[in-house]
Amino acid sequence: MHWPALKPLPLVLSFTVLFVQIHSVTAPAQGTFPARLDSYFTKILKLTGAERSALLAGKPLAKNLDADPAKEVALFGAIWISAPTARYVTAVKDIENFEKGPGFLATKKISEPARLEDFTQLRLPDDDLADLKSCKVGDCALKLSEETLARVRKEVDFSRSDARAQVEMLMRRLAVDYVNAYREGGNSRLAVYRDGAKPTFVANEFRELVGNMPELAEYLPSTRQYLLDYPKPPARPITSFFYWQEAAFGLKPTIRINHVAIQEGPDATIVASKQLYSSHYFWTALELRALIPDPARGSGFWFVTLNRSRSDGLSGFVGRMIRGKVRESARSGLESALVSTKGRLEAR
Repeated sequence: MHWPALKPLPLVLSFTVLFVQIHSVTAPAQGTFPARLDSYFTKILKLTGAERSALLAGKPLAKNLDADPAKEVALFGAIWISAPTARYVTAVKDIENFEKGPGFLATKKISEPARLEDFTQLRLPDDDLADLKSCKVGDCALKLSEETLARVRKEVDFSRSDARAQVEMLMRRLAVDYVNAYREGGNSRLAVYRDGAKPTFVANEFRELVGNMPELAEYLPSTRQYLLDYPKPPARPITSFFYWQEAAFGLKPTIRINHVAIQEGPDATIVASKQLYSSHYFWTALELRALIPDPARGSGFWFVTLNRSRSDGLSGFVGRMIRGKVRESARSGLESALVSTKGRLEAR
């Protein structure tokens, strides 16, 4: 079966947001939520009566959550979708069609183990190629490790006419090694970025980000354990895959690598998308999506999403100037994505 491209929820938050307007059918209002979801809305999110009423009336709800304004953006979103959960899961597994369209320059699923052929489409943007010529530890426009910067200096001759081909082949090899190393060693093999004055340990940033998500500890402990302990065997069956993409979000094209984990169950299906690498903007990011059936409401599911991302672009003078705009653009973009996802799934 061929699936039309769905408008995905943002895996990482960007400084420009694509808006999609799709009319959706409003579900009839009901008076309650499933018990665990209601507990989460009450204890963690503390939703207002108006916000609950909007959701029960079939409207989208997207709001910013508390987070360190100097480095983190956090979002919550939810909407009722009158469609089978399997329809969404099938679409996500077909990630190359799920994340395509305006803003996505390339999306490619990665083999197990990763192979060089998986990254054939990887192209380095012109600005990145130019920046690499002068990159050094502590001063680089790209997020790269000290080892990667050393290999660029050693293996690439920028004076030659084929410098681009040299760089791109090296980056493809490094991407293969990076994914396979993570599959073997988990978070301990994540990058240590040396683009700034101080090293940024991606594993530490991710651990702190997860630590700031009480919903994981209280409501999704097995998912939390999987995200922190991978590749240790999960407590419950999980389907996972990896993919890379080049996205045109933000001020410049960004290459990123993600790990998607899907845990299906009778009470809820959880889809977690964990960012392993981003060439610009983001240290780490995690998107959790919960698909929660509600038999009392009818056929369909509550679609609940949480997005948290950490960035170095929100600090300093410029960061303080743009924080509010970034948060509002992200919230508005998430609301549009919720409506789009509902419309596309219900249309099928």
